[in-house]
Amino acid sequence: MNAPTSNPRHTFTASAAHRQLPYEVRVEWGPDGAGTVTSGADLAVVVDVLSFSTCVSVALDRGATVFPFPWKDTGAEDFAARHRAVLAGPRDGGGLSLSPASLRAADALDRVVLPSPNGSALCHGLARAVPLVATVCLRNAAATADWVTANMPEDSVIAVVAAGERWPDGTLRPAVEDQIGAGAFIAGLVAAGKGGYEAEDGRHGYSPEAVAAMAVFEAAEPRLREILHGCSSGRELTGGGYAADVDIAAELDDSDAVAILVDGTFSPR
Repeated sequence: MNAPTSNPRHTFTASAAHRQLPYEVRVEWGPDGAGTVTSGADLAVVVDVLSFSTCVSVALDRGATVFPFPWKDTGAEDFAARHRAVLAGPRDGGGLSLSPASLRAADALDRVVLPSPNGSALCHGLARAVPLVATVCLRNAAATADWVTANMPEDSVIAVVAAGERWPDGTLRPAVEDQIGAGAFIAGLVAAGKGGYEAEDGRHGYSPEAVAAMAVFEAAEPRLREILHGCSSGRELTGGGYAADVDIAAELDDSDAVAILVDGTFSPR
């Protein structure tokens, strides 16, 4: 099944090779990639390290419930009012925003509607296409991998979607922080015993794209904070005065909060 956020023409013309069908752990980028590799998937894992996925993990650590919502949807205010939730605004607007630091600093945090152009929009769309959706960052990568291994069948198909960012014309900008985050989760699956990493027939294995993401994480891990601050997205945030958001995103495995989307919300579990 294709996520409704994807480009229909792209996913229609994608071949079986693009769908990574022989593999139980797959990786692709953005809405088009999500619509391609989620065919037959039991779980879609959305990775948006800077900053949607990190925001969700911080909010769950504080016991809050998060509603993902499409970016710039004019119904966001009404949606928040109906669900008795606070609508997160732009980073420069004060108050709660798509800034992990704002969520951590809030005096009280209960129910939050969190729009974002990448991770939140992907989660919202994939909820209609895949039986189970999670969002993962570096803070909860290992905890989520452990949860998946303990709670899902051994042969479950997992599609990991690196959200990426956007160029000014709206096209996908692959973002290395999301490849690192995807690799951290995949490394966690391997460590937790999600089988078949080196299966000869490939049927129970990890796609080369998944193996490559894990290699990127393993290369970055010794200098994780430095790399997040030095990458394009990190430099952009730091230049805008949000270096604290990058620091929070670099808190590898500091959270046990597993973010599974149930009935349209991420809630503490």
